[in-house]
Amino acid sequence: MTDQPTSPNQFDKQDPTTQYPAPPFPRQPQEAPGLVGAMDPRPDHGEDSYVGLGRLKGRKALVTGADSGIGRAAAIAFAREGADVALNYLPEEEQDAREVVALIEAAGRKAVALPGDLKDEAFCRDLVTRAVKELGGLDILVNNAGKQVSQESIADITTEQFDQTFRTNVYAMFWLTQEALRHLKAGASIINTASIQAYRPSPNLLDYASTKAAIVAFTQALAQQLGHKGIRVNAVAPGPFWTPLQPSGGQTQEKVQSFGKSTPLGRPGQPAELAPLYVFLASQESSYSSGGTFGATGGEVLF
Repeated sequence: MTDQPTSPNQFDKQDPTTQYPAPPFPRQPQEAPGLVGAMDPRPDHGEDSYVGLGRLKGRKALVTGADSGIGRAAAIAFAREGADVALNYLPEEEQDAREVVALIEAAGRKAVALPGDLKDEAFCRDLVTRAVKELGGLDILVNNAGKQVSQESIADITTEQFDQTFRTNVYAMFWLTQEALRHLKAGASIINTASIQAYRPSPNLLDYASTKAAIVAFTQALAQQLGHKGIRVNAVAPGPFWTPLQPSGGQTQEKVQSFGKSTPLGRPGQPAELAPLYVFLASQESSYSSGGTFGATGGEVLF
C-alpha cells in the first residue's frame, strides 16, 4: 500500500505539491461504480480534517453521488457547517454510504439515505419529494453523480453507454432540478459538477466530456432564468481528482498509475480539497455568484 493522505486542519499552511500523495500509483482495477475502501491510497474526503464554521446552519441539502468522491466530501462538509443532508447513491454503494451517514450524524446533523438509480426519471422526481419530506424542505441541490467510461475510439462507444452517460450526467440533473424548483425559495443554491473536460476534452472521454459541456451551458442558462427569483446556480469544474470513478473504468489502469502527474502541482486533487468550494457556493458568502463555473484543476488552464 502507498502512503495514506495526511489530514491536517484545512486552515494550516502547506506546500500543495506535497500535501497529498503523488503518482506513481499501483494498478487497482475495480468493477463500476467502485468503492472508496478498495482505493490505494484511500482518498481523503475531509473525514478527519474538515472543520465547520456554521456557514450552513439550518440548511437542508440533497447531494447525489454522496457515497464517495466529491459528493461525499461535500456532504461531510455541509453537515459540519450545520446542514441536514439527504444522500443519493447506487444500492451497490451502500457500504460507502453508511460511512457518510455515520459522519453526518456524528456532526449532530440529520442524514437521510436515499439509494437509487438516477437514470430513471420517476426515481429522480420521487427522490426530491422524499428528500423534502424527510428534511422538512430543501435549500441546496448538488447535482454531482456521474458516469465516466474510458474508450479509445468512438467506434467502441455503444449506444447503451452513450445513453447511460447522458442519462446519469445530464438527464438526471434536468429531472432533479426541475422537480426541486417546486420547493426551492429565494436564497437557495443549485451546484452542478462539471469538469475541466468541458473545456479540454480528452480523446478517450468523448461522451463524458460532451455531458460536462452540456452541464456548463445548462448552468449558465438556468442561472439567467432563476436570478430574479433569488435562486443561484453555479458549476464546479474539477480537474483530475482521486475518486473511485477513475479506477473503476473511468481511466485505463496505465492512466490511473500516473493520474494527476501532468498537472502543474504534479498530483491529483483529493475530494477534501473541493469541499470548501461547494460550501462557498452553497453559503451566503457567494451571494453575488451565479452562472459561474469555478475550477479546481491543480494549475491546469480551465478556459
